Amino acid sequence: MDETRGPQSSGAPGSGRVVLVTGGARGIGRATALDLASDGWDVAFCYRTSRAAALQVEAEIQDRGRRALSLAADVAVPDEATRLVERVLHAWGRLDALVNCAGPYRRVPILEETPEGWRSMLANNLDATYYVCRAAIPTLMEQRSGRIVNFAIANVDRLVAQPTMTAYAIAKMGVLMLTRTLARTLAPHGITVNAISPGYIDAPDLAEAERQDAMRRIPAGHLGTGADAAHVVRFLLSAEASYVTGANIPVSGGWGI
Repeated sequence: MDETRGPQSSGAPGSGRVVLVTGGARGIGRATALDLASDGWDVAFCYRTSRAAALQVEAEIQDRGRRALSLAADVAVPDEATRLVERVLHAWGRLDALVNCAGPYRRVPILEETPEGWRSMLANNLDATYYVCRAAIPTLMEQRSGRIVNFAIANVDRLVAQPTMTAYAIAKMGVLMLTRTLARTLAPHGITVNAISPGYIDAPDLAEAERQDAMRRIPAGHLGTGADAAHVVRFLLSAEASYVTGANIPVSGGWGI
């Protein structure tokens, strides 16, 4: 797939901390990319189809004085996930952190689910997270430092039935197991691996009826924002979180606890 670079993406390698954010053109991924740029990170991010949105995020990162690199990639495909990491390393010569935000979801009653829909949810959430981690880990191990943050969803660790988003919930449970396994495996190499589990996050495409229903069930009384999750990512990537690994942090306003 084609690569899109802004005017600052060819800056000198090694001039700043480098993070790769998957799904960085929209939603929590976008909020994370912009928040980390404000915190002094150079940000590479991938998108699958949202080219116009990616160009806007790239420009906003540059407006914050950081290098930006937007790359088209379908990280549910193993070879594309590997090439994504290789392209970041080729462009900037380093990688300090990985944030796996890519992960679409859909609602469909379990008895109406299709094989294609089932496979899509697992591929784009669990498989994609694993493939990008697998591609990035050798570099992080070689430098004996790094941060990985994966995204699950609030409540999934309680194994509560999810009749209308079963495949998505199963994939996110897998992300938590993957996170804990990698945390234990990579801790001796100076790498932390943690998960964030958002609850209801406000988005333009969220139906008003669903928004109102959600707010009635959230103890805090309001929906979260992408920035709420991004702030937790920033902490987990910081020096202050160097002893935090294998954690799952709910960002849900009390929903699901």
